[in-house]
Amino acid sequence: MNKLKTLMTAAVAASLSVTAFTAQARDFRLGLITPQSHIWAQEAQGFADDLAERSDGEHSVSIFPAQQLGTEAQMVQQLQAGSLDMAFLTIAEISNRIPDFGALYAPFLVEDIDQAAALLRSNTAAELLEQMPARTGLVGVGYGMAGMRQILSREPIESAEDLSGLKVRITPFDPIRDFYAAAGAAPTPLPLPAVYDALANGQVDAIDMDYDSIRLLKFYEQAENLVVSNHMMFPMVAVVSGRVWAQLDGADRELIRASMAEHADNVMARFQEHHAAWGEDLRQQDITVTEIDPAFFAEATEKWEGVWAPKAPSLAALRETAAELAD
Repeated sequence: MNKLKTLMTAAVAASLSVTAFTAQARDFRLGLITPQSHIWAQEAQGFADDLAERSDGEHSVSIFPAQQLGTEAQMVQQLQAGSLDMAFLTIAEISNRIPDFGALYAPFLVEDIDQAAALLRSNTAAELLEQMPARTGLVGVGYGMAGMRQILSREPIESAEDLSGLKVRITPFDPIRDFYAAAGAAPTPLPLPAVYDALANGQVDAIDMDYDSIRLLKFYEQAENLVVSNHMMFPMVAVVSGRVWAQLDGADRELIRASMAEHADNVMARFQEHHAAWGEDLRQQDITVTEIDPAFFAEATEKWEGVWAPKAPSLAALRETAAELAD
């Protein structure tokens, strides 16, 4: 985290030309798309409580879960304008603005959730955050995640060919869209609150989702076939508006950075801790479970690499670091 702190401070100083204000009490606003019961929202509230305590009540944070402030794209615009102070964002939205972040969604970049967490805690991943202030007007203080991606479908998927033409709900961003398009599916972007009804009424045939969300939001009630693939990790980044960051003195920056990064990392730790149990919980439901390996998506992965390797120069370094972590 020391390297991340150095990179973040240097990048902000170089890219933001707003004069810092003297320290003053603030009521910050933090937005995110997940419901209040989700781990992201729980740790966002933990950050709010922690910051209030560490600042002796000088600072507070109001949490706005479940897209109360709009989509992630809308929240990024608010962050850029300084009307929103902080957010927990999927890397998906960042990759729409900085394609290099798409490398974190490389198919089978990591083998399991522990390797995913280790990669997100690495210097290689931390260096990606250096690009954010200049290119998005946001300061990235640390990573979290939403587990590994699986496929839940209304009808059985027993081969890659079974994905042909299937309407698969995705988070709306290019790397995952390109993956499912390469697999012959019809990637269908939908906001998380719309997914349950979309499965129920046949608007989508399958969804790309992590264990926790499938279980928490009971998507298995509308789709009874689970493909355990672990085909991608799904990172989150904790961010502060660059405009807001420039108004903070050094002590408040360090206080916010340390607390926010800690709770983002707690998200990862909790997903690591519960991943296997959540998977087992789903296996206890009245569903069919099929486990696959990377060979299942070999052709789609090759096509994805052909598209994304030129757009995401960090991909090679991330794969090298992931391989070192696997040893």
